[in-house]
Amino acid sequence: MKCLLVANESAEVLFYWTDTEFEQQVQKQYGVSQEEGEGLPAFEDSINTLFAPIIISCSTMVDRLMDNYTSFSTENNHIYVLHQFEECLYIAVNGDGDETKEDLKRKIYVMKKLIEIMFGMVTFSGALLRKELRPRDTEQRNRLWKKLRSLLETYSRLRENDQSFLVEAVERLIHPTLCEQCIEFLERRLVQQINSNMDRAGEEVLHAFILVQTKMLAFYSSRSASSLSNSDLLALIILVQDLYPSKIGLDDTPEMAEDSLQTLEVPTSDPSAPSRVFLEAKECPMMPHSMYCLSLCPGITLVLLTKIPNSHVAVSAYCFLETFVKLEKRLCEGHEGAAAMRGQPSIQEQRSKLEKFIKAWTSQLQNVWTDFKNKAFSRSGSGFTRDLLPSCRNMKTQLCGVYRQFFATECMGSSQRLAPHLQERALNMKLIHWKDFLLVKSKRNITMVSYPFFFFLTLFPGLIHFIYVDRSDGRMIAPSLNVTDHTVSELGKGPLADFIKSKVWSLVATAQQYLQKGYTTVTLRDGDYFYCYFLWFENETGYKLEVIDIPSSPDDGAPVGMLTCDYYRKLLRYYSKKHQNEVLKCYELFTVHLGVIPSEYILQHCSQLARKLWEPSRIPLL
Repeated sequence: MKCLLVANESAEVLFYWTDTEFEQQVQKQYGVSQEEGEGLPAFEDSINTLFAPIIISCSTMVDRLMDNYTSFSTENNHIYVLHQFEECLYIAVNGDGDETKEDLKRKIYVMKKLIEIMFGMVTFSGALLRKELRPRDTEQRNRLWKKLRSLLETYSRLRENDQSFLVEAVERLIHPTLCEQCIEFLERRLVQQINSNMDRAGEEVLHAFILVQTKMLAFYSSRSASSLSNSDLLALIILVQDLYPSKIGLDDTPEMAEDSLQTLEVPTSDPSAPSRVFLEAKECPMMPHSMYCLSLCPGITLVLLTKIPNSHVAVSAYCFLETFVKLEKRLCEGHEGAAAMRGQPSIQEQRSKLEKFIKAWTSQLQNVWTDFKNKAFSRSGSGFTRDLLPSCRNMKTQLCGVYRQFFATECMGSSQRLAPHLQERALNMKLIHWKDFLLVKSKRNITMVSYPFFFFLTLFPGLIHFIYVDRSDGRMIAPSLNVTDHTVSELGKGPLADFIKSKVWSLVATAQQYLQKGYTTVTLRDGDYFYCYFLWFENETGYKLEVIDIPSSPDDGAPVGMLTCDYYRKLLRYYSKKHQNEVLKCYELFTVHLGVIPSEYILQHCSQLARKLWEPSRIPLL
């Protein structure tokens, strides 16, 4: 009984997803009221009828009270969570008790992130986003909605089964020699050679990485590239998993048979065709890139992210857009005249640059820019007063329109891609002999009975599981939970493994709830088990810094994590105010112990475990 819906202020549905149970209930509810012989109404019409009162109610509250409700429950125990992003209202519903309010809020934020990755700055304009999410062509709309639904389902599957998506951090495969060889290949034999080739169609490879299922085998960025944010990297892994979903059975033996590899689905679309994605960069928070997902062998994917021609247009468009956003804010706050133009850079400073931009790249802006100038700068105009707001908003919409014209997916020419022989160069990477090892390694990356973790068990008796996260670079490490039944000492697959997994998922959810309230240490006894959670800061030498009170998050704020809104980046920025001349690191440790171990020993174990995991000799890739 699950549903997620995106609507605009006119109560028009821009996207919806439901599971089978929710769809059946809606059909039953609205099918009964139809006149005999009319048959069931179109499902989308039923969805509109069901949610229209809620959407209209929210719009009315915003208009009259400048406020809105964020959640409510119905008599039949359905939970509704709502969040307004600019002109779009997101609604998530659960009626089977599988999801909490926090789960639904996280799903909403993930959907928003995926839409931003796909459409970039177009999301800043409600009118243009409507055109993207709800194309007039029914077949085109069905294809888009099918893609978005598949991405949402892929995320839900990863969140439910993958520890890296549980804590929203990337897990690396632990094999230093192979990783080093792959990075060398990416740098010298792939990125450098592609970028120096004349057949690259004006594109430049900025990032290249290899995934084994969801785990990172190797990553390389060119020197001219901005760093790839943790949020974007996690979102890209969702896109890759949606394209090449993992369907390997959890009880396969280490000598994995070819039959199990063939169960991986291979997409039917043109593999050489890139996807357009919009990623954070130094110059623009939604910089257009081309993304190539190349299957090296089933379960192992090479991803190339390239800079595309005319990407500097996106930088200029964003710079101008930011100027008008700041002006609109100051006008809404009641500032007029010179006070409204304060801020860096001001409209006056941008005026000549904008006119050069219009002349060089687009005439689309000319009419609205002329209207704005006449009202803002001429003696007969209103000047910088609230009367300028409509013209200011028109400029924002038109700038987003220019961005859409240049970079929207539907505008991508089929010829704009790396030449086939350059893509084939990437496919020549010789990982075929490693595939069985790597695919098993992705399921058994670290186990509690492998060296050096078996050594940890002798040091820390009663330790059942842990997750260690470096929040500064978005990396995590944890023993595998989905291991085979063939080793007696493993958790195995079955009731015991499922039980331990439920404890780990419960610990993370509880810890995040307390972290939102400002707590950085949590200890909790749950029956026969003892949970611990710690968040702390260190300088680059590994010296643990003093504990401070961290701000609590509002109830309607973004969820704790790195995928939808990098909570930890904000936390580091807050903490660095007292350590401005130091490079700071942020770490988390989640542990599950047997409850018979005295609490003082457990706390001592956690401190020692964190130090052991930090040592480079223990986990080289951390």
